[in-house]
Amino acid sequence: MSDLLTGPVDAAAGLAVYGADPVDRSAPASVRAALVERDVPGRLAAKDPTLWGPAAQDGARTRLGWLDTHLRSRELLPQLAELIDELADLDHVVLAGMGGSSLASEVIARALGRPLTVLDTTDPGQVRAALADRLERTVVVISSKSGTTVETDSHRRAYWQAFLDAGMTEAEAARHVVVVTDPGSPLAAIAAELGVVTIPADPEVGGRYSALTAFGLVPAALAGVPVMELLDDAEALGESLGRDRDNPALALGAALGAAATTGRDTVALVDDGTGLDGLGDWVEQLLAESTGKAGLGLLPVVVESPQAPGATGPGVLTVAYGGALPAGDVPGGGGADVAVNGPLGAQFLTWEYATAVACAVLGVDPFDQPNVAESKDNTARLLAAGPPAETPSFTEGAIEAYAPAGAPGDLAGLLRWLLDGLGDDGYLAVSAYLDRYADADVAGLRPLLAAATARPVTFGWGPRYLHSTGQYHKGGPAVGSHLQLTGAVADDLPVPGRPYTFGELQAAQAAGDRQALADRDRPVLRLHLTDRAAGIAQLLVAAGRH
Repeated sequence: MSDLLTGPVDAAAGLAVYGADPVDRSAPASVRAALVERDVPGRLAAKDPTLWGPAAQDGARTRLGWLDTHLRSRELLPQLAELIDELADLDHVVLAGMGGSSLASEVIARALGRPLTVLDTTDPGQVRAALADRLERTVVVISSKSGTTVETDSHRRAYWQAFLDAGMTEAEAARHVVVVTDPGSPLAAIAAELGVVTIPADPEVGGRYSALTAFGLVPAALAGVPVMELLDDAEALGESLGRDRDNPALALGAALGAAATTGRDTVALVDDGTGLDGLGDWVEQLLAESTGKAGLGLLPVVVESPQAPGATGPGVLTVAYGGALPAGDVPGGGGADVAVNGPLGAQFLTWEYATAVACAVLGVDPFDQPNVAESKDNTARLLAAGPPAETPSFTEGAIEAYAPAGAPGDLAGLLRWLLDGLGDDGYLAVSAYLDRYADADVAGLRPLLAAATARPVTFGWGPRYLHSTGQYHKGGPAVGSHLQLTGAVADDLPVPGRPYTFGELQAAQAAGDRQALADRDRPVLRLHLTDRAAGIAQLLVAAGRH
């Protein structure tokens, strides 16, 4: 990565972008020059909703608050300080939220070394483990912009019942809950009825752009993060956003746009090891859900290390990210095309701006998610009607395979067949509807499969990925193949007040997602683990044979 230091650098407010200029120059004509000619920096900083075309204009008009939400978010600080003082005895902070309502807080807490339990699943084992952990010392933050997210509503119901079952009165239980939602949402009404503290989110900011709103800040502050520093870093960077020069966010956006339009539409996200652990998961959602529509988009791939399979290669733009160290000082960080280095608050704003710029280059609306509802609607139908009857193609050890007709009848052969079917322009998305803590080893499948193919391989936890990269998989380029992993539920958990369990909800979400992909002619292979631990071990061995 030290070679990046020999070229131009775009820097402001302690954040530097290295390598953007060579990427821009690789295009037939400079994307950055074209953006400047259209006055995109000035228009975006002024919240011009016309940048993404007439169809996007009405939505953009009410979704550009992220450009200066760091200023409005300062109004939250006195309320947060008072809340932290009132809840000082509740030292176990749980965040129940999905996608944009949870990813930023998780990154903030991980990067700054503060404990935060994130509940973004319907896996009954993972939910049960969270409920059993220090309940009497728990404050649970229920985060949902719309206020209708089924996963978060289920978590709210489960925690409320757990508090009551532990002997708390309703007033005592209410003290253990904080709600973050848009003003006037259904969740806000429920919170008022229960007597729960509600902190309003910024209604002019969409979920995936909400890192520096109450969604990102409230759980982090309760976990002990000095969130004012994030706002300070973003405010310092904000002064550069309208400029044609010395604007690192513009440089990154132009590089992403140039790559997307010159055949490098896979973005490998590499943690450079300088203190921003987990940022790639947040960037992944932002890029995929913002750009992946109308058959276009940037495919983000979060890789495990700079040396991991898929970190570099044909058609890949490798972007490293990190904290305060110059890129040339990063140990073992070779191979990146672009490096984004600087404080976390500035990183959030830089990536949001750059993503909006890349969408302007691609000609897509960065603020909608037209295909996300498909899996949700399918889930609702399946919960009402029951799961479809399915017969496995074959069973091998602890794995049942549900494969298309004509596929190989053994696990190793089936994986090889799946990879060979990617062709010259496809990619493989692995989604695991499992427990991301108890079943964490299954994430090792991504590098094993990536090592066996020249095509991109992504990994996501379900149903979390439905609120992240799911939009790209359904609305982006129609070249993806999908490997879905599900697992047996040994000890299910009811969803209080609902006619289904968490296990049934998880199974319906997985089946609904398969249906949404199949309806769009995306190849889908499902492997069901009848014994999770044994099945994961067996799967990793089979994948490692390639």
